[in-house]
Amino acid sequence: MTPLRVLIVDDEPLARRRLEILLREQPATELAGAASDGVAAARMIAERAPDVVLLDIKMPGLTGLEVLDGLGKEAPIVIFVTAFDRFALDAFDRAAFDYLLKPVEPARLAAALTRARAALANRAAAERALELEEILRNLRSDPAAVAAPSAYAREIWIQERGGRTSVPVAAIDWIAAERDYVRIHTGARSFLVRQSIGALAERLDPGQFLRIHRSSLVRTDRIVRIRHAAGRGAVMLSTGVEVAVSRRHMGALKAMSRGC
Repeated sequence: MTPLRVLIVDDEPLARRRLEILLREQPATELAGAASDGVAAARMIAERAPDVVLLDIKMPGLTGLEVLDGLGKEAPIVIFVTAFDRFALDAFDRAAFDYLLKPVEPARLAAALTRARAALANRAAAERALELEEILRNLRSDPAAVAAPSAYAREIWIQERGGRTSVPVAAIDWIAAERDYVRIHTGARSFLVRQSIGALAERLDPGQFLRIHRSSLVRTDRIVRIRHAAGRGAVMLSTGVEVAVSRRHMGALKAMSRGC
């Protein structure tokens, strides 16, 4: 079972410590980090992409409610932790998944995490259904593809809060692995998808995308420069982004560049 990655956010050190202790007692659960204020929480959510956030509501600076409002469509599951029951209704109005009253009881935390795990599984199932829908739609629009099981994806459907987003494969610049997720970069935007980079790579045309690191794929026509020195390498993309190349994948990159 994949560990549930949980971020703790609370301005009280003792409260953070108690939640960390309780989390260690939960099966298949991993601490993704701890933040002491809303600003740090927003940054860590963006950087670490936790599955679940245990979020205090009443904090100096950004409150927990303000953090939730700023998460956007790619938000993790948020479980509010508060000493004030009156905040609960407001929390649910803001689309919080659940809330826990302080002091948090182990059984109540376990139940909330179990529900969160089930919700994540449903979200992953919805994404797989979208992938199947994409395949079927492509087959209907191009009957010749029925005889070509190796046909590659033309678009990636992403399940987001409030709807679905179609990302054309032609718009993808590069893809980065983030633990059990991948982040798809398209110009100034990016999309987080719960899928392994290996599984996504199998859906993309290898003539257009190249694995240059165990954690990254790049679209070959976006590469404008290759840098290689002392066993270390990187590619510069047309967007100005530089992506590291591992020694293992440098040979394939050189072969690709010679063939261009």
